[in-house]
Amino acid sequence: MSDLRLHFSNRQQADHPLTPGVHRVVRQPNGVLGIGDGVPGVLLAQLCLDLRGLWLQVPVGARGVHVNGRPVQRTALLRAGDAMYVDGVELLVQAPVRPPAPLPDPGEHAGDPRVVLRGVGGQHHGRSFTLGPPRLVGASREADIRIDDPAFPARHALLERHGDVVLLRSLGGEASVVNGMAVRDAVLGPGDQVVFEGQHRFVVEFPAGGEPPKLAPPPRPEAEPAPAAPLQRPAKRLPWLLLAAALLGLALSALLWFGAR
Repeated sequence: MSDLRLHFSNRQQADHPLTPGVHRVVRQPNGVLGIGDGVPGVLLAQLCLDLRGLWLQVPVGARGVHVNGRPVQRTALLRAGDAMYVDGVELLVQAPVRPPAPLPDPGEHAGDPRVVLRGVGGQHHGRSFTLGPPRLVGASREADIRIDDPAFPARHALLERHGDVVLLRSLGGEASVVNGMAVRDAVLGPGDQVVFEGQHRFVVEFPAGGEPPKLAPPPRPEAEPAPAAPLQRPAKRLPWLLLAAALLGLALSALLWFGAR
């Protein structure tokens, strides 16, 4: 993530490299947007780059901050290729794009349904397209990823899976935008963002690294025999019966003795 940079679409300023730490976005006294810790002005937003990624933070009550056309009120996680609008100025988060090189064969995972191009903006928002066999992007009816726009080329680009990467090849004269950079051909990896015609956004997604081994459940302990209930000894009632009989006999003897007198 240390190779990210901010690009001013209106060429108002030079690109700003995003190093780990906090980058303040301010409106300077002359009305020009400025970026940096030592730049004076009114704080509009700030960018924080750490091990988790690139975060956009908006002060409480601030308005007019958008990412890919959607308003941001507090925080947003940014990726390379996102378009950020602050105070009417468009800033693109850019990252270098790998140029095409000798590519490996598709391999046995070419048909993995978990390798997809997921729509995050435009008419295909929320849809996913499996990447394996070549996928045609264009406005024609034969296109696998169809962009329903009369101004869009019928055959714009081709996406093809090669091992752990996806090759993007331009078929016409127009370029695609990959991670904020206009390119004709590029090698895409997990997390790369592709934009067609400025508004149709997609993210390349690969499955996470190998699934964790499934541990066998611990063996259940053998059932132990329930302890035998202690034997209940019969109550010793015999002495009490004898004592009761003796008392009863004494009582009768006393009645007879005193009654006779």
